[in-house]
Amino acid sequence: MLAQVSASKTKPEALLTEAATALLCERLATPLQFELYLDRAFTEGFRVGQKPVDVDTIEAVLSPNLNAMGARLMRNGYNVKQLTDTLGVKPREVRSFLAGQLAAERTQELHDRLLAAGVPL
Repeated sequence: MLAQVSASKTKPEALLTEAATALLCERLATPLQFELYLDRAFTEGFRVGQKPVDVDTIEAVLSPNLNAMGARLMRNGYNVKQLTDTLGVKPREVRSFLAGQLAAERTQELHDRLLAAGVPL
């Protein structure tokens, strides 16, 4: 991806530090995520005059809830309505579940029901 957006002889380490690259690889899973967050990182790096972009800039632009259960479910095509139908509960309870606002026992119960239904968590 970097080769497509940079000058032909530009090395990746001239654009991103090794630690920044490692952090992106650790936290991101899809090509669209890489595209989005590289764009954000390069924009922020340009704004502050930073080259190469370092791990601090990557951490600043990554969404803190990137790998939260709700975000993972949405990436797999499960919205509140689909989860409501799958779990047989009200939308308000699904939203509370995704926000981590249910009692531990109820959270575990819904989690187990999603796994039993084959929903990837």
